[in-house]
Amino acid sequence: MSSSLPSWASEVIARYASGSAGCFVLHGNVHDRMFLPHGTRKLGTLETFLAEVMVPQFDVVLTYDLGQGIRVERGKEEFSKWPGLKDSPYPTQPVRAIRFLNLYLIYVRNLQRLNVEAPKVAVIIKGAELICPNLPTALNYDLHGLASVWQSWASEVEMEQYGQAAFLISENLNTLHPLVARHPAMSTVEIPLPAESELTGVLEHLAVECPIALQDHRERLPWVAGRLTGASVSAVEELLRRRHYEAEPLQDADFSQLKKELVERDCGGLIDFVEPSRTLDDVVGMEVVKTWLREDLELWRRDELAAMPMGYLFCGPVGTGKTYVAKCLAGEAGVPVVVIKNFRDRWVGSTEANLEKIFSLLHALGRCMVFVDEADQALGSRSGGSGDSGVSSRVYSMMAQEMSNPANRGKFVWILASSRPDLIEVDLKRPGRVDVKIPIFPVMDLEGKKALLGALCQKLGLTLPEEVWLESEGLLPSLLTAGGAEALAVKTLRQVKASGASPGKALRKVLESAVPPIPAEVLISQMELAVNETTEKSFIPPAVIDLISK
Repeated sequence: MSSSLPSWASEVIARYASGSAGCFVLHGNVHDRMFLPHGTRKLGTLETFLAEVMVPQFDVVLTYDLGQGIRVERGKEEFSKWPGLKDSPYPTQPVRAIRFLNLYLIYVRNLQRLNVEAPKVAVIIKGAELICPNLPTALNYDLHGLASVWQSWASEVEMEQYGQAAFLISENLNTLHPLVARHPAMSTVEIPLPAESELTGVLEHLAVECPIALQDHRERLPWVAGRLTGASVSAVEELLRRRHYEAEPLQDADFSQLKKELVERDCGGLIDFVEPSRTLDDVVGMEVVKTWLREDLELWRRDELAAMPMGYLFCGPVGTGKTYVAKCLAGEAGVPVVVIKNFRDRWVGSTEANLEKIFSLLHALGRCMVFVDEADQALGSRSGGSGDSGVSSRVYSMMAQEMSNPANRGKFVWILASSRPDLIEVDLKRPGRVDVKIPIFPVMDLEGKKALLGALCQKLGLTLPEEVWLESEGLLPSLLTAGGAEALAVKTLRQVKASGASPGKALRKVLESAVPPIPAEVLISQMELAVNETTEKSFIPPAVIDLISK
């Protein structure tokens, strides 16, 4: 098992040793477990990692959080020499506690200026976003006072020279006071979810303590790590300890469902994680589109990433199966789909923090597809709304930056879906973010309707005789969407179960009485929007052109 430091820790050390930074905001996967290297072979918290690995040469290590107040983790005897230390308990209220710590740092610096031997001091602030949160508090002088102290730590360019360091731990940058998170001198470092190599080391360690859970996989732990990438160390540890306790070894068939459960739990319900079992063969029709998509996937497999699109836009009327096509595309590629759910929150900074968490997951997963349904609503807008305190514009900015990041090309592919693509900001649809725009239309020809409705009925156990199509041709909707076809299939099954009619007679009765769920004029209007968005003329069937040109 490698004893090397994780990349984020090496980055902190490099910035500190070079004298470019002495105060750090550590954000991201800060509540996870991590290895304490140098032969300890144990897992610990981030705070323990900082104390035992990052600052072992410091004489005094002080921590503060809202729950436990100020604690002297190392150097109590040295700390007790401070003349400013009184017999009364350390202050617990945030402003007083942080000022207390700041006075001690100033005292130690003054000793060094007088050429008096002084200790090296490290300060660790846990839950910084709870102590100095991002709140609409223009006149909250306590919060601004806290922010001012932390800004002074960041601006003290000689902290390394004085042997001092400060670490502010915050799960998200966007929930931390903006005067701290956005201060130009503050050194922010993201702690990512564990990579496959890190999880392999974790599994090597846990295989000793949880042998039953991994008894069938001891010789291929890197494969197991690859199947669990995207989950936190804490989640993997909990899983293995539980399986070992219950004497249930992990089986190959378990991993897809386990990864889904672990990733969704770690992400707090912000995403759905799907490993599709369907492929583009399960998509009825759309032959030109399927050929194009398969060519893109072949480029992806060959690592011809420069020719790969950054993202797709699936547009078309409601109910045409845009989500289904996206999942089939991912199944064809053999990669999971991350479906971004409603990440918006009413609390200040929470929406942006949720988006931060989602982005961290995407970077940890490796190759995947990211599906954003109702993209016209989810992606925000440049101008924002008058009643959302600028949240919409900040979401827009974060999404635009992530979608156009060239480092993401080949890692994950964005798939946006919308029946109103005209409402998506033009900048979010431009090449470099969304390179291919694919229209998905209702089925208009009889053969296509037979294939779609027949397949959905077959899925429900209903076999339709060939003659039913001749009898029902005039009753089928002129524009049949996948959602509409599914509704007809379910109604047919209901009719069969309720009246005992044959599937053919049941379908005919359903078609005679059914009212189209979406008016034809609405479908045609949304088809026209999709036509206007498409990037390839070959994606548009001639029948669609004839319809909308009337």
